[in-house]
Amino acid sequence: MCNLYNVTTNQEAIRHFTRAMIDSIGNLEPELDIYPDKMGPIVRNTPAGRELAKVRWGLPSSADAIFENAKKRADKLRAKGKEFDFNELLRLEPDGGTTNVRNINSKHWKRWFGVENRCVVPFTRFAEPDPASKVEGGRTPNAWFAGSEDEPLMFFAGLWVPQWTSVRKIKEGEVTVDLYGFLTCKPNAVVEPVHYKAMPAILRDQDEVETWLTAPWEEAKSLQRPLPDDELVLLSKEKLN
Repeated sequence: MCNLYNVTTNQEAIRHFTRAMIDSIGNLEPELDIYPDKMGPIVRNTPAGRELAKVRWGLPSSADAIFENAKKRADKLRAKGKEFDFNELLRLEPDGGTTNVRNINSKHWKRWFGVENRCVVPFTRFAEPDPASKVEGGRTPNAWFAGSEDEPLMFFAGLWVPQWTSVRKIKEGEVTVDLYGFLTCKPNAVVEPVHYKAMPAILRDQDEVETWLTAPWEEAKSLQRPLPDDELVLLSKEKLN
């Protein structure tokens, strides 16, 4: 799954590409690496119009996943002989968020498939850990992918959820924030040698962005597909240095 991507562009380019009418992000850094649970720019549908905004990366995890994690925490407390209220434990169970959506048949995700919860996520390159490049005893380096060596502006097909209340981090406590994530699909031949499980669902042009943001779900979901092999490159180490 993609848990790191880069945006090297400007707000005007994003607004022009997506036909966003509202810009709510202030200043966008000229180059921005985005990690899970951090704030990232998205273009989303809102009642006031199409908006460029910064939102926290990581959609709500399923109730089942949170329940299972709370059960494990409860078991540990019981083993230590500590008393607790399970309902309160469940309410405050940390959920760092789900960054990528693969199984669109899950009931958990279906509530957010309407156009009001769709967004597009700008990027110029995305990373996947590359085990083949790992040096023994060292960290696994990233392989970076882009539309070409020039790293053109492209978009992930995303979903966003308004004002979700949860505990993202224990030290932060309960918060109510907007959240986003994006769809993944099976990898194409460029990504598969590095990451055989999945790649992001990528939108290449204005027509695909428009389809994702406006079309009925039965049409929009066809964009959850691998990018053609000749429209994605593995960036050279020289390019990244």
